[in-house]
Amino acid sequence: MTAISSAQTGPVTVPVPETVRFRAACPDCRERFELAAGALRLAIGASRRTTFYSFTCPECGTAVRKPAGERIVELLSGGGVRTLRLHTALR
Repeated sequence: MTAISSAQTGPVTVPVPETVRFRAACPDCRERFELAAGALRLAIGASRRTTFYSFTCPECGTAVRKPAGERIVELLSGGGVRTLRLHTALR
């Protein structure tokens, strides 16, 4: 995770404890488990439809994609989950 500081010119690495874990569930096999930040991906788009997090279920191997509201985005990005900002083309 990176943060922008007004005192420096560029991103600054913010340390996040490796012990941060997130609870998740698979909609296919219905298993519940905990995932480390490195097992999740967060995509932030221009709308609720294009803002989501994803992971691979450790039990059945299914690729899971779930919507992410503001609170989920805050928790995941603050917990060190890799974030991709999606950009839309200008009209």
